[in-house]
Amino acid sequence: PDRLMRRALFGLLVALATLGPLGGCDPARVFEENRDLKDYVWPVDEKPTFAFAITDTAARYTIYLNVRTSTSYRFHNLFTRLTLTGPGGEIIDRHLHELNVRDPQTGEPLGDGAGDIFDQQVVALRGVRFRRPGTYRAELVQYMRLGTLPDVMSVGIRVAREQRAAAQ
Repeated sequence: PDRLMRRALFGLLVALATLGPLGGCDPARVFEENRDLKDYVWPVDEKPTFAFAITDTAARYTIYLNVRTSTSYRFHNLFTRLTLTGPGGEIIDRHLHELNVRDPQTGEPLGDGAGDIFDQQVVALRGVRFRRPGTYRAELVQYMRLGTLPDVMSVGIRVAREQRAAAQ
């Protein structure tokens, strides 16, 4: 019960922090979604897929990986493969990413946290140009060589328009 209450309070605090003082006004964010994993376990065959619309093909974008783990997560890293697919189904990018969840020397959790929950947002792709408008898909697969990966609470994607340097 106490642990559940802490998680609920933390979730509320994260939601309020995400909204910020202007109610979530983030002009760079094009898309962001996180998916809770059932029982805080990421099975190797569960491949969260996120669909997002791109209208501005002149802009460059940064794609981030979001991950929430508990302090019970036993590894210092988390390998995940991100596959980015275009409107016609063509694969635009597919890379394996290593997210450092804990400091390899000290074992201390990395990222923003409270209690036993830690969030990280890591750059996966920078300077992405989408050639045509439409719906793109980002698929995540855990690559930790385990059938089920415990203590991963949620995973997600953020797509943000890169800010152009101001003219001087």
